[in-house]
Amino acid sequence: MKNILKVRDDHLPITFESKNGSSEEYSVCSDSPKHTWVTDGSFTVNDLRNRIEPWLTSLFQSEHLSLLIGSGLSTGIQYIASPEKVSYNGMGKPELKEDCPYAEKIHAAAAKSALNNGRGNEGNIEDYFRVMNDLMCGLEIIGEQEAYQKLRTEYSDLLNKFVAGISAGESCIILSDEKKRIDTFNILTTFLMSFSSRTGTRDRLNIFTTNYDRVIEAGAEISGLHLIDRFVGNLSPIFRSSRLDIDMHYNPPGMRGEPRYLEGVARYTKLHGSIDWIEANKEIRRIGLPFGANIEPFINFPGFSGVDHSKIMIYPNSSKDRETSEYPYVELFRDFAAALCRPNSTLVIYGYSFGDDHINRIIRDMLTIPSTHVVIISYDDEQSRIKNFYADLGRASQVSLIIGKDLADIRKLTENFLPKPAIDRTTIRMAELLKQRHGPAYDESSKSTYIEEGAES
Repeated sequence: MKNILKVRDDHLPITFESKNGSSEEYSVCSDSPKHTWVTDGSFTVNDLRNRIEPWLTSLFQSEHLSLLIGSGLSTGIQYIASPEKVSYNGMGKPELKEDCPYAEKIHAAAAKSALNNGRGNEGNIEDYFRVMNDLMCGLEIIGEQEAYQKLRTEYSDLLNKFVAGISAGESCIILSDEKKRIDTFNILTTFLMSFSSRTGTRDRLNIFTTNYDRVIEAGAEISGLHLIDRFVGNLSPIFRSSRLDIDMHYNPPGMRGEPRYLEGVARYTKLHGSIDWIEANKEIRRIGLPFGANIEPFINFPGFSGVDHSKIMIYPNSSKDRETSEYPYVELFRDFAAALCRPNSTLVIYGYSFGDDHINRIIRDMLTIPSTHVVIISYDDEQSRIKNFYADLGRASQVSLIIGKDLADIRKLTENFLPKPAIDRTTIRMAELLKQRHGPAYDESSKSTYIEEGAES
């Protein structure tokens, strides 16, 4: 499989592949554009590291930094923990029961929805949820109660299976061999902290995800990263519509003026909901669902009447924007647009397939601001969605591409290409000292990758 790289001053993406199956040496593909930093048509992983890591670190210290995570992260983490039990969360086309009302029309509408979103001609389970939701509304309006009840039961059963698949993905991580589990969470911790290691003078990292699982929450908990979302409370937190400007600050000794942000804190938004969000008593609550546990025993408890699987707040994507205008998703997408569409903002995308047009539209709007930048990191691009999105933008100078298993595999990415998962002022001072001593002879590629931050120190 070919790898695609476009960073720094590259005008066109370079395509390359492993040289004779090696994981350390690579050769440029014959159809790839020529690049000045490649001399003899081949290079090593160290050459890639020297080109990618300083560029990413510079971008990670932008005034505003956001991270959009798709299902690629969960799949990669599951594969490291338990390769033989990787769960793809049942995102494929579901099977409907024989007595499901209007089954053929549901299949046709889901296929059309997938085609309109550039995902081929076979709908996934999110398309089916959206179509069935729309159909239930129509049946209820025209008074077809029998068909409505059957379809509601079918919908609830599908949702139950879907949530069980997500829980299975979590459990394959937590129940894996201890050595593999420790290795898995170390990689996940390194990944998250590489983004969230920002000084107290920088705006918070914003983490957005389309995933329904709690892999990010588990990694944040182990790494000590505190996530701030819209839920307030301790026993069963409630989703609040008020814009949460609550944060964690500290006053350095002898400092005057405004306090600084406390390190190890990020804002967190799950754009499509979560398996531990439920609607109860006209409120959105987050229940105490253990990582990898079956949800069934946790949705039946005193005080929450009428709660079943249909009340789990998992929202399907759509070719329309209707879901983004419904509570609570309007609040979540408002946060997403507000975080991205502002000057000097960087968005890093990992494991997202560009299959949700309402998300893609906000990214396109973001890039209308000249000082913004998007970094797309993906294990593959089998359906050419990233390629098509990049081509349609027409803003190559504002987009970096890091695509392929030799670049975006989460283990290789964290070990070779992501910045240090720490605020390393010692390295900053050392780099400045070496620069003063060696002057122009000092190798540019070995400079501190926190130069911008060091300038403030």
